[in-house]
Amino acid sequence: MTQAPSHTPWPLVFLLWGAGLGAAAQYGKVSVVFDQLPQLFPEAGTLLGWVVSLVGGVGILLGVTAGVVVARLTVRRALVWGLWLGAAVSLLQGLAPPLWLFLLSRLLEGLSHLAIVVAAPTLIASLSATRDRGVTLTLWGTFFGVAFAILTWLGLPLAAWLGVPALFGAHGVFMAAAALAIGAALPKEPAPTGPLWTKPDLGALWAKHVEIYRSPRLGAPAAGWLFYTFCFVSLLTLLPPYLDPAQQTFLIGAMPLVSITASLTLGVWLLRRVSSVTVIQVGFLSSAVCAVALIIWPGDAVLCLIFAACLGLVQGASFASVPDLNPTAEGRILSNGAMAQTGNIGNTLGTPVLFAISVGLGYSAMLITLGFVLCLGAMAHGVLALRRRAEG
Repeated sequence: MTQAPSHTPWPLVFLLWGAGLGAAAQYGKVSVVFDQLPQLFPEAGTLLGWVVSLVGGVGILLGVTAGVVVARLTVRRALVWGLWLGAAVSLLQGLAPPLWLFLLSRLLEGLSHLAIVVAAPTLIASLSATRDRGVTLTLWGTFFGVAFAILTWLGLPLAAWLGVPALFGAHGVFMAAAALAIGAALPKEPAPTGPLWTKPDLGALWAKHVEIYRSPRLGAPAAGWLFYTFCFVSLLTLLPPYLDPAQQTFLIGAMPLVSITASLTLGVWLLRRVSSVTVIQVGFLSSAVCAVALIIWPGDAVLCLIFAACLGLVQGASFASVPDLNPTAEGRILSNGAMAQTGNIGNTLGTPVLFAISVGLGYSAMLITLGFVLCLGAMAHGVLALRRRAEG
C-alpha cells in the first residue's frame, strides 16, 4: 500500500492541474474555433469532423494501454514526455500545416493527451495528504470546464486578433512551459528496470483489459465515468434549442461553472463525511430526478442549474474514487487509464445517440433516456460495491 504524505504540496498540485488544463485544451482549442476551420482548410469538407474525433479515438483504443505504458515508463517521465509531445504538436499546428499533416498531428496529440490524463491525477493522488485528497482530486476534475472557459474568454479573442494558428501556437508555448516547470518541480525517479519499448503483446493487452474491467476496484471509477460522460456533454449540446432564447447563452455558459462550483463546495464537504462512491451515487440519482423534472418543466432555468450541480458531484467524486478504491500506485495508473478509455467512449457516443432519440421520438424521450442512463451509473456502482463487500 502506498503511504500517503502528511502534508500536501499545494503549489505542485496546482502545477499538475495546469497540465490538465493543457490536456483539456487539446480538445477545446479545436472545438472553440471549429466554425473557423473551413477557412484554414477549405479543401477539407467532411474530413473536418476528424479534426476533433481523432484525439478521442486514440483514447478509446489505447486508454488502458496508456495505463500499462505509464506504469512501465514511471509516472513522472510519462507526464513530462506527454507535455513535450503536446508542445511540439501544437507548435507544428501553429505553422498552419497542410490538412494531412494536421490530422496526423491530432493522432500524436491523442497520445500526449492520454499520457497526461493518466499520469497527472495519479501523481496528485500520491502527493496528497489523506485529508486533502478529496479536495485535490475534485480540483483535478474541474480541468475540462475551466479550460473551456479560458479558451472562450481568452482563446477566441486571440484567434480573432492573430488567426487560428496563433491559438494553436500559444497552446504549444503553454505546454512547453508546463513541461519545464513540472520537470523541474517533480523529484527524479529511478530509471525503468525493463526496456521502454517491446513488441506489443496483443494477447497480454487484452488480458489486462479483462483484468481491469472484471475488477470491482480497478474498473469501478471507469464504469461510472462511462455513464457520466455519455450524459454531460450531450446535455450541454442538445438542451439549448429547448431553452428560452433570452436565457440560452447565459445557461449554457453557467451550467459548466455551476457544476465545477458544486464539485468544489458541496462535493468536497460530502467527501469528508461519506465515501466517494456514495457521493457519486447521490449525484447520479439526483441528476436523474432533474432529467425527469425537465419533462414537467421544460427549459426551467433554475432546474437546469440544479441539474448541472448534481452532475458536478459525480465529476469530482469519480476522480476521488480512484485512490479510495485502489491503494497502490500501479492500481491507480490502470484505473485512470480505464477512465480515459470509457470517458472517450461516453463522449463519442452520448451526443449522437441522444440526438437520434430526440429527432425520432422527441424531447421527452431524450430526457427519459438521459434519466435511465444516469440511473444505470448509480446501479453500476451499487453492483460493484456489493462485489467488493463479497470479496472482503
